[in-house]
Amino acid sequence: MSSVVSTWFGTFLLEGGRVVRSVLVPLDAAAIAGRARLRREGRLTPEEEALLRERGVEAWTTRDRRLVAAGLRWEPRDPVTVDRPSAAGVPLLREALLDDAEVALAASWDPSVHVEEAVRAAADLDRVRNLVGERLGSWVARDAPELDPGDASAAARAALEPSPQSGLGPSDPALLEARRRLAELYRAIEAAHAALSDAVASAMPGRTPNLHALLGPELSARLLAQAGGLARLARLPASTIQVLGAERAFFEHLRRGTAPPRHGLLFLHPAIQSAPRPERGKLARALAGKVAIAARLDLAGSPVDPRLSRSFETRRTELQGRRRDSKGRRAKSASRLPLHRAPEDG
Repeated sequence: MSSVVSTWFGTFLLEGGRVVRSVLVPLDAAAIAGRARLRREGRLTPEEEALLRERGVEAWTTRDRRLVAAGLRWEPRDPVTVDRPSAAGVPLLREALLDDAEVALAASWDPSVHVEEAVRAAADLDRVRNLVGERLGSWVARDAPELDPGDASAAARAALEPSPQSGLGPSDPALLEARRRLAELYRAIEAAHAALSDAVASAMPGRTPNLHALLGPELSARLLAQAGGLARLARLPASTIQVLGAERAFFEHLRRGTAPPRHGLLFLHPAIQSAPRPERGKLARALAGKVAIAARLDLAGSPVDPRLSRSFETRRTELQGRRRDSKGRRAKSASRLPLHRAPEDG
């Protein structure tokens, strides 16, 4: 029985453990790296194609699943091996694999990673701004009782533009200057957060036009960050997209049997927020299906498809119509109920 063995340095036909035909790969790092990419993609190398063209009607076996599609019989326990030629050294293979890894990394690069980082940075600044604003409001309200401690913007304004002294403020100039610096920090955080939001809003239409048209810049950017990039979002099923952002509730459902979440980040969409509670899960399911299609279109570089938004609006209108019909039927049924009659005397 003849057996085909494919290696990084060539393809060989063996009979009884002896090589009877060989097609060698050129001993060049670029050529070896190119063959590695072909094997990783499940395709045949030029050497394999050249050897298989010589096959007649006889049956050949192989341990390589890729070659089964070419008509060879798979024998996973086939013990045949081929020794590497002395010229095909390990340094050459190492150089080829490094070249192949560099090409693979470049091909897998997702430019939406910058949008993800901007969204995460804005979320971090949100938390820092809340902490600084809470402390600043509490401090300024000590000597300005008329100020709402929860209004951090007003507290920053009061700290930077002090009103006439009430006699309750810090008497130490160093403390007064430190509070002013804290107010400057709060305003700097606000400015950085606004810059990040503006940058995301301007970047999304060009990078993900379909997602932007369907969800708007902020929600589409947060979905990208939650999914881990456009390429991964495009691979996710609609059922997973529907609960992105509600992972904690989903795992509680799996662990303790609580009610499953009906939506995650998609709840931020105005159509779902404004819908009655019984309809939110249905709308989130419909929107998640459109998001899955939009992400795949954006990954392929397709232009905006207006049918996605129209289809979602049609579903929304359909649910609203059903709600109105059900209310009308309930009202009509209630009007037919017999009136209560008081018992007759006697």
